[in-house]
Amino acid sequence: MRTPTPHTDDKPLKILAALQYYLPHRTGVPIHVQRVAEELVRRGHQVTVLAARHSIDLPRDETINGVRIVRLWAPLRVSRGMVMPAYPYAALGLIQRHDVVWLQLPMLETALMAFLTRLAGKQLVATHHGDLVLPQGFFNRFVSWFTFLNYRLMAPRASRLIAYSQDYADHSYYLQPFLDRVSVIHPPIQVPEPQPERVAELRARWQRNGGPVIGYAGRFVQEKRPDLLIRALEVINRTYPNARVVFAGEYDIRYEDTWERNQALVQRYDEQLVFLGDLSSMQAMANFYAACDVLALPSDTECFALVQVEAMLSGTPVVMTDTPGGRVPVTKTGMGKLVPRGNWEAFGHALVDVLSHPAQYRKSREVIQRVFNFGETVDQYEAHFRRAAGRENG
Repeated sequence: MRTPTPHTDDKPLKILAALQYYLPHRTGVPIHVQRVAEELVRRGHQVTVLAARHSIDLPRDETINGVRIVRLWAPLRVSRGMVMPAYPYAALGLIQRHDVVWLQLPMLETALMAFLTRLAGKQLVATHHGDLVLPQGFFNRFVSWFTFLNYRLMAPRASRLIAYSQDYADHSYYLQPFLDRVSVIHPPIQVPEPQPERVAELRARWQRNGGPVIGYAGRFVQEKRPDLLIRALEVINRTYPNARVVFAGEYDIRYEDTWERNQALVQRYDEQLVFLGDLSSMQAMANFYAACDVLALPSDTECFALVQVEAMLSGTPVVMTDTPGGRVPVTKTGMGKLVPRGNWEAFGHALVDVLSHPAQYRKSREVIQRVFNFGETVDQYEAHFRRAAGRENG
């Protein structure tokens, strides 16, 4: 797994980042791209984002914090993706005006972007944000097959494939066949300091008769298994009958029926559950994390889960399932516990342990920042982009 040496030519780069959703859509991939892109702009580079116009209210072309955003009409949704009819023409024009393409995976247009970059004589760097995991069903199996086929056509032509961790790369069915092309870069993580007064206000609002507050940050979807966390209340309530679980993130997802299928479970523990929906800013997220006694992530699969490190930086330990990639933040910092995947009883016991012995699982913000350093992450991306931009197409 190579890390490129710094490029001697410090001329500013023109970088095109391609993904499906960007601001104001606030999930892991757009936040990842936003943080790297804005820091690269701050360093003097030009960055353009090509994405779907996922809401009719969004402008087709705008600049936010120095990053130009080009949004394309997307009349059709396919599972989590959006089909953009003008994509080939628009993408080729932008590729020709940039030095390197930064592609986000998985993505429906993966093979198309590989073809267009080759046609334009440019190179691409692709960040893999996780193997595509969809609910069962014929259509979802087709989407998974088609997306993976696109990836297999692109991967041999990429300058580098970026993985969040070596642990995930070694277990990813996407990345395993191409490990010689993989470099590891931890995700870019930036979290402001929590605001003590606001944190106290949130705790007072969420606490149930002085009980602990358990946080969950993410979408209410099958692969993240929020149902396991709710079921774990059966165990938690034996020690902490006044516990409350606060969910931050979208819960009524249009492409899945996970919310509907779990309504009986939600109603059973209704008095102990709070659903906030999406939070609008990182400051709001920092306050959310700090107001929780522990963050729970019962996912069946995770590439990394940035929210773990965000919570740690806010002073909150984590209970995470022992999955490739997802276990890395807890393993590297010791700020939490790992639990076997799919075991809600073990998850409940682990949460009780962290709630009962908080000092054992807390580390300072400085310790976490030494392990997951934002500046080093962008340095590595910048070095890969320079290398790709200076490499002959072949």
